[in-house]
Amino acid sequence: MKKIRMCFPNEKTFQEGFEEYILDCKARNLRDGTINHYRESIKQIYKRIPADTPISSMSPQTMADFYISLREDPDLNEVSMGTYARDLKTLMRFFMKCKYLPFFEIPLPKADKAPIQTYTDDELKMLLKKPDVRKCIFSTYRSWVIVNFLLSTGVRQNSLINIKIRDVDFDNSVVYVNTTKNRKPLIIPLNEDIIKILKEYLQYRGGGIDDWLFCSVYGKQLTRSSNYHALWDYCHERGLEQTGVHRFRHTFAKKWATMGGSVVVLQKILGHSSLAITEGYLNLLTSDLKKEMDEVNIIRSLKQEHIRMRA
Repeated sequence: MKKIRMCFPNEKTFQEGFEEYILDCKARNLRDGTINHYRESIKQIYKRIPADTPISSMSPQTMADFYISLREDPDLNEVSMGTYARDLKTLMRFFMKCKYLPFFEIPLPKADKAPIQTYTDDELKMLLKKPDVRKCIFSTYRSWVIVNFLLSTGVRQNSLINIKIRDVDFDNSVVYVNTTKNRKPLIIPLNEDIIKILKEYLQYRGGGIDDWLFCSVYGKQLTRSSNYHALWDYCHERGLEQTGVHRFRHTFAKKWATMGGSVVVLQKILGHSSLAITEGYLNLLTSDLKKEMDEVNIIRSLKQEHIRMRA
């Protein structure tokens, strides 16, 4: 038998509060992808905090119990646990803003961050080897151009597939990226190599200024799925076991930093709202750090200065 629970007229349940939050997201014009993410995430949260839980009964203990339940789930990895914890915190903050809950601090649980994966130099050499355009199919050649473009601009996949031919400005050596995660357009400079590659690509690709820059074999816009699978096939044909579209963005960021590029400029190119986010991308391998430590060797420089003074 179901136990009777005392209900008060204006008391909102967790589910009612969540639906109110979704309406708020739509009012703020958040992307459909973001809203869909919250709808998927709440399914996991409801498994640990029932949908009919009164919001007024939620407290710091609710958060602590939620974190413990995440830890005890063998099917969740660190990334998933962190995602659900942040999403619940976002909801709780919304409830506080609406005065459904008194304000209290919500610390997130510490988690071991998985290292950001990047391509090695050997892998990049294989990926950047140009296919024979006289023998390969269009999709292979297009994937090679996309790889070069991703490693030259660091754009996200959703930005990539929404670039049109008119967005490439050869006169000013820039590309206008109008579809971004935070809805703020970007203007990204293009280096000489990618400009040369794009000019050649457009000779083969053809099309008008309103057509998609990177298209299907039928000239249609690439979908996230079709682009992912095309790049997956391209990488595996070159012997790469582990691959991923976002890995190109990580590689771009790491290479930028290790080759002496400004982190502030990198933040602007990647479209990050803060330097902290950009720094999270800079997953420097031990070999990269060792190289820089050898170059910035204070002891050696002082010894050399001492020797010069004695001479």
